[in-house]
Amino acid sequence: MLNSPVDIALLFGIALLVFGPKKLPELGKSLGQGIGNFKRHLTEAQDEVKGALSNEPAQTPAPSAPAAQPSTRAAESSTPVGVAVSPGDDASGAAPGG
Repeated sequence: MLNSPVDIALLFGIALLVFGPKKLPELGKSLGQGIGNFKRHLTEAQDEVKGALSNEPAQTPAPSAPAAQPSTRAAESSTPVGVAVSPGDDASGAAPGG
């Protein structure tokens, strides 16, 4: 890709022509800050993963209780889910008294 100093100089010359002498230092600064932030976050993520992996064998999870069975009472109801039934109404949705 950029194997020689000539390639780098050519790339710099094209960037200078495209962006101009005033904008190029600003672009270099923001590019350097972006690379620095990326490296910092990458290092933090690697440290976090290493810490999690090193703590994993030491912590053996306690046996968990079996999952609670869902209530069958809701399934037995004839009222559709999400339908509000006020006291005195039957679950069929029919008008009272008629």
